[in-house]
Amino acid sequence: MAVDYTTHDGVAVITLNNPPVNGLGLSTRAGIVEGLERAQNDPAIKAIVLTGAGKAFSGGADITEFNTPKATQEPTLHTVIKAVEGSAKPVVAAIHSVAMGGGLELALGAHYRIAAHGAQIALPEVKLGILPGAGGTQHLPRAIGLEAALNMMVSGAPVMSEKLAGSGLFDDVVEGNLAEAALAFARKVGAQTGPHPKVRDRKIEHANAEGFIQFTRNTVGAMAKNFPAPLKCIDAVEAGVKNGFDKGLAFERECFVALVQTPESHALRHAFFGERAASKIPDVPSDTPVREIKQVAVIGAGTMGGGIAMNFINAGLPVTLLETKQEALDRGLATIRKNYEATVKKGKLKPEALEQRMALITPTLSYDDLKHADLIVEAVFEELGVKEQVFKRLDEVAKPGAILASNTSTLDVDKIAAFTKRPQDVVGMHFFSPANVMKLLEVVRGKETAKDVLATVMQLAKKIKKTAVVSGVCDGFIGNRMIEQYIRQALFMLEEGALPAQVDKAIEKFGFAMGPFRMSDLAGNDIGWAIRKRRYLEHPDMHYSKIADRLCETGRFGQKTGSGWYDYKAGDRTAYPSKLVDEMIVGYSQETGAQRRKISDAEIVERLVFALTNEGAKILEEGIASKASDIDMVYLTGYGFPLYRGGPMLYADTVGLYNVERAIRGYAARANGDAWQLAPSIAALAEKGRGFNG
Repeated sequence: MAVDYTTHDGVAVITLNNPPVNGLGLSTRAGIVEGLERAQNDPAIKAIVLTGAGKAFSGGADITEFNTPKATQEPTLHTVIKAVEGSAKPVVAAIHSVAMGGGLELALGAHYRIAAHGAQIALPEVKLGILPGAGGTQHLPRAIGLEAALNMMVSGAPVMSEKLAGSGLFDDVVEGNLAEAALAFARKVGAQTGPHPKVRDRKIEHANAEGFIQFTRNTVGAMAKNFPAPLKCIDAVEAGVKNGFDKGLAFERECFVALVQTPESHALRHAFFGERAASKIPDVPSDTPVREIKQVAVIGAGTMGGGIAMNFINAGLPVTLLETKQEALDRGLATIRKNYEATVKKGKLKPEALEQRMALITPTLSYDDLKHADLIVEAVFEELGVKEQVFKRLDEVAKPGAILASNTSTLDVDKIAAFTKRPQDVVGMHFFSPANVMKLLEVVRGKETAKDVLATVMQLAKKIKKTAVVSGVCDGFIGNRMIEQYIRQALFMLEEGALPAQVDKAIEKFGFAMGPFRMSDLAGNDIGWAIRKRRYLEHPDMHYSKIADRLCETGRFGQKTGSGWYDYKAGDRTAYPSKLVDEMIVGYSQETGAQRRKISDAEIVERLVFALTNEGAKILEEGIASKASDIDMVYLTGYGFPLYRGGPMLYADTVGLYNVERAIRGYAARANGDAWQLAPSIAALAEKGRGFNG
């Protein structure tokens, strides 16, 4: 049983014991009800304390039971809360560490609540595209007031217990021993005759509830237009204000059931589970021993190297930063300091913390200073010859067992590993720019990479707050290999009749953070040009539009040169459509004999997104990614794919692979159709009526 029952001088203590966060799975729920009944039937018991073992009171629903019959099997959480509320003997919830979601809803059913200082209190359901489904929308406004409750629900953000001390949620917030305080409080209320107070019986007090609800609805509607859950939270609270607790509770249930079925909730839950699944590697057991990482070295103090160094410094790991020239080293250190100063100005970092972080950097011009590093990350120019020089030198100076990582974004990690006598210690750690901000880390597994190296890097990724996804070795790995097909389609559509602003607007309306042409201008059009030049040599049979090369030949490399696909003004990052570029595109179509036509926004979105899906399917077929959700995590955390659509693979499942297959076959029969080779797995899954995610 996931619940412990003990007695202490007239007080029954029901302790949730379902690690790691005392999730409210079926056995936990049943254990609570059994404990309550046992306490009711024991005349020696005068009061009950409900608490959690280990690191939480309760983190809410047991995520391992999502989408299984156990999730809805009796006793449901509604039944449990009803039993707590209906207890003839007073129930005191003793809350420490974490009370979130269903855990907070359970506590709200108790007659009294005592909390330890520093406990995190939250109803985070909106982050999964749902609302609190066990009375949270009705109980919380009655406990802490309408405004504070709505703020907590629509944001999903945790609030510290001490900030809620005077709100009516807690009868006491204690700094000392919570267990002792709870027992003492329980004995005191146990000596009193009932009935004991219920949150559900309180009135929602507000001077102008209707006006505030409408104000909140207007504000939230503008901010969360693609996410239905926050507005449904407001609707449920309003139902409770207007019609009372029981009708509000019934309406909350209706909203919960409806939201669970929405594609947005499906996408958010997919992302939630996908992030956790990404750290699980099929052939690397979770108990694989890891190497100790106490000191890190970064080679290259440019934009990328500096950003990478900041990740480790932020986690408290000392970093030796190597450059070849003193001025480059000074420039890199100055940029790191400037980044931290900007964080201090925003009030997100204390000035003394800035100095502590800068003190963790040891700048050097000598490879000999890397000999104590447990992990060395190379962030030098993206050219194999340059990487060769670096790794041969590292092979000479790095200590045995040191992990040697390359930040390459496209190059062959196996070739890089072969420059050393220790290929088992070499791994790709592809950070995304800006490296100190972007969540994604592609961990590239070479054919010789040792399992303990992989396990160590995945664990370290969590420490530096990255979402790590494992990729096999191929040109561009997962993210950049797929984005190449996306860009190819974007360029073909320029030849066929679209203009950059139309393409960008269509995909941004779909939900991308940035369209392909704005993205290219930001990254630098010369980067794509360099990759294409390599492609022309390596894959002379592959069909590319030369329209982007024409742009680069005029020196329009993007924001850094003040002009690219768009025009830019000094100190202004706004992309202004360029008449010159539009004329160049139309002229190029005429030159090549391409018939320009009106391209719909729907076609733009389909071709761009399905180009990602199709290449993603090939990546799965080749075993470069182990599961579809890994590909989605790459796109959600590294490429601005809209979160509420769940990533290119889940989106294809949502549309239906039968429809994806038909669309791709249709585009393959038209102009530039040779760019489409349908991934066999799409046709195979479509025939079975299945998707990438089952």
